[in-house]
Amino acid sequence: MGWILPIIIIVFWQISSLKGFIPSDWLPSPFEIVQTIYLMAITGELWGHVLITLLRVVIGFLIGATAGTLAGAITGYSQTIRNLLDPLLQSLRNIPSMAWVPLFLLWFGIFEESKIILIATGVFFPVYLTLSTGIEQVDKKLIEVGEVFSLSPKQQITRIIMPAVFPTWITALRNGLGLGWMFVVAAELMGASQGLGFLMYDAQQTSRANVIIACIVLFAILGKLSDWIIASTGRYILRYQRT
Repeated sequence: MGWILPIIIIVFWQISSLKGFIPSDWLPSPFEIVQTIYLMAITGELWGHVLITLLRVVIGFLIGATAGTLAGAITGYSQTIRNLLDPLLQSLRNIPSMAWVPLFLLWFGIFEESKIILIATGVFFPVYLTLSTGIEQVDKKLIEVGEVFSLSPKQQITRIIMPAVFPTWITALRNGLGLGWMFVVAAELMGASQGLGFLMYDAQQTSRANVIIACIVLFAILGKLSDWIIASTGRYILRYQRT
């Protein structure tokens, strides 16, 4: 069912382009986009950009997700620490991604560190917020059951809180990954010479709409594929837990 609407849009888009309703220099046809991706792939131009973007997202995601998980777990479990840290983190969360760019350039230069830290920053906040809220909202009756059975704090975490919050954590990771893909575009404007974000910027400078749309399509495909990997892994682990 999920394929029906995209197929209808693509068919309508292709027909409109063939009939001349949509100028090709403004929005190239789907066939032209596929042809652009194919030509960049067979010439080898595409793979370097895709690989470096993937590498940046993976490293930034791992750093941001780890930090967000730790911060979310601590603030979700401890009300005192939550009251201390959450107001500051909530304030930082509302800063637009592009506002971090000049600061990270000043601190870390135009090297890979600034790009990866920017991506990690984007991943951190949705992971932190979703996980912290999820732990805070764990059914208090489950905690009371653990206390009745004299479970230690460590046992409550491993036997009650972690299983209860695992689906929320998977959602947090998916949200963080989605924002990581958004932040990588901003990161690759920071003096990069490779990456899909750089390729989009270069195409904009040379008025190549077909390359810009091709990069957007590739971002959509890579983002959806990575999201599917996390979601499928989460479903597999949950199925294993139930058995």
